[in-house]
Amino acid sequence: MLNYIGRFAPSPSGPLHFGSLLTAVASYLDAKHNDGSWLVRMDDLDPPREIPGAADNILSTLDAYGLHWDGEITYQSQRHDLYEAAVQSLLTNNQAFYCTCSRKQLAEYSSQQDQPTHSPYPGTCREQHTPPNIPFSIRLTTEGAHQPVCINDKLQGRFCQNLITDVGDFIIKRKDLLYAYHLAAVIDDHWQKISHIVRGIDLLDSTPRQTHLQQLLGYNTPHYAHLPVVVNEQGQKLSKQTFAKAIETTQCSRVLWTALSTLGLKPPTLLQHEPPEAILKWGTLSWSTKAIINVTRINSTQITIDV
Repeated sequence: MLNYIGRFAPSPSGPLHFGSLLTAVASYLDAKHNDGSWLVRMDDLDPPREIPGAADNILSTLDAYGLHWDGEITYQSQRHDLYEAAVQSLLTNNQAFYCTCSRKQLAEYSSQQDQPTHSPYPGTCREQHTPPNIPFSIRLTTEGAHQPVCINDKLQGRFCQNLITDVGDFIIKRKDLLYAYHLAAVIDDHWQKISHIVRGIDLLDSTPRQTHLQQLLGYNTPHYAHLPVVVNEQGQKLSKQTFAKAIETTQCSRVLWTALSTLGLKPPTLLQHEPPEAILKWGTLSWSTKAIINVTRINSTQITIDV
């Protein structure tokens, strides 16, 4: 495949757990199977949520598992100028606006609506195109998105969303001056020339918003593949919030072999005793997504290691 560029973009809010490793492995194998590049980007946009040392810990864990990235690591915290330029462009083109609405005001509006055709955002500040004298966020307007925004996902099929009724005008810069994930991800994917994005299905719902942003900014839309997420016995996605265990670097080969099995590959039993690089080489040659098409979740009880 010509010019395949994939990426893995963890947030440094804690160490990698098995679910995040699964995403890293799948995105790596998809890129390498297609003779592509695999980039790593640190989504360090939200300092209050970051754990000191987590970024370095994530990188050393990837390295221990043989997941060696191409090029330099990109840190979103160093790219605010790009994000601000995009925000100003959207404001200039009346595609974004200043919003002073509080969460309480929006919650009251939402509680009064009983019609599914109403937008989650009432449009209160939509005509506010000059900075107010009180704290404000910046929202992207969805007013012109009359047709559903659809993507053709490699794993989950066609997914459509009506941005007006399902999402409403959404925040691209917060009142605390932090840039929203949707904006930063779209801009970085464009500047890094990302052609394929392999990530968890928990982000599928975000993709039409990102597609809308890509269209407004004149960017190409990457190919998407949304992986099933690993859930615990309570049906909750493995995450830092649900106290998922950090993966060990003392049993990399066994954990990596288990990741391939969880993704529907059938690695030989003896392969789990080989170095990570040998396991990934086998995975690259054998890579297929057939076993996880239309699969949305994987129960952790099906996994042979403690996650």
